[in-house]
Parts: sequence; structure tokens; C-alpha cells
Amino acid sequence: MDAHPGLRAALLATARAMGAARLNVGTAGNASLRLGTDGSYLITPTGLPAEACTAADMVPMSADGSAHGARAPSSEWRLHHDIYARRPEAGAIVHAHAPFATALACQRREIPPFHYMIARFGGSTVRCAGYATFGTQALSDLALAALDARCACLLANHGMVVFGRDTAHALALAVAFEMLCEQYWRSLQLGEPALLSEAEMAEVVARFSWYGQPQERDRS
Repeated sequence: MDAHPGLRAALLATARAMGAARLNVGTAGNASLRLGTDGSYLITPTGLPAEACTAADMVPMSADGSAHGARAPSSEWRLHHDIYARRPEAGAIVHAHAPFATALACQRREIPPFHYMIARFGGSTVRCAGYATFGTQALSDLALAALDARCACLLANHGMVVFGRDTAHALALAVAFEMLCEQYWRSLQLGEPALLSEAEMAEVVARFSWYGQPQERDRS
């Protein structure tokens, strides 16, 4: 019997939704979801466009980095592995070569507090990790540093990586981040945008600590 059929289907649906949202084209990018507390996860396979995949092509990975199944895992499996190991709140990860995020990553630009929704990703900025060859431990190390206290970052000359509590959340965050990258890019066409202050962003970050959570009856 196939293990994790529902989770395999959810991951495949996420990978296909990334294409539909224009976050990826062809075989670019990858996605994964955590299977449990033992460090295991499912990841999309290498070299196959999502439209050509089936749920059975999703690759189970163990905490030791070993892959199981008929397909080889995405070349970025180390990045996913290390995020799950370092960030217990990460339930799913999306890595994309989205147009506006990638354009800014190729300029090696940190996204500043030009809009309050930057706070949705954990702080007053979204950092750009330094450059390293795709699929390497060096890239994973740089990404982890850029993700410190954040759930999204740019990868220099490469793209974006975003994590969320599950596949739907990670995908929604990736789409929202790409929209912010587009807004920042468009704003730059008029000149450097006015930025929110640290105090203004700190207030928004605090509000995002409960934004989207179940309502508390005693919330004042």
C-alpha cells in the first residue's frame, strides 16, 4: 500500500498550483512537506515538471538525507532538510523562481519596509541570502542565515524560499511575497519608496503575531 497518499496528493497539488500562479515554469523550483517529528518529509522530484508528475512521484526523505522511492529528489533537498531541522514551525516549504522575486534577487536587494505587509514574513525586512551554487550545502547555510526570525528570503541570483505551517499556508505566503516583490519593483520605477520606521514596523509585527489566528473571546 502506498504510504501517505493524501500528503502526496497535497504536495503534487501545491507544485501544480505554483505553476498556475506563475511562481515557476517547467522544472524550476520545488516544494516539500514535513511528515512528522522525526525529520522525514516529502519533496518533489528532480527534473520533472509538476504537470507530468503523479502523486507517486513525490519522494519520501529521511532525516539522514536518504531518499526512498522510484524518483530522485529535487536537487535542493538539502535546503528543505536543513530548514525542517532548524525551524520546527515549518510544516511545508516552497522554493520558486518567480519573476519579480528573482529579478530582485538578481540585484541582491533586501526588501525594505516599503509596505507594512512585509511584517507577515517575520520582521521589518525580507533578506537576500548570499549567492552559492544551487543544491549545495553552502546555499542552504546562507539561506538559513537569511531566514533567521523570518519565514521567507530571497536567494541571490536564484529566486525565493518560503515556509509555512502546511502546504496551503506556504503557497499563500509565496504568492503574497511575489506580489510584494512586484509592488516593490514597480515602486522603484518611480524612485526609492518612502519606508516605514522601525517603530511603525514593530507595531505591525506585533499585530501579525495574532493576525489570522482563531478569535479569543477575551481579546480586547
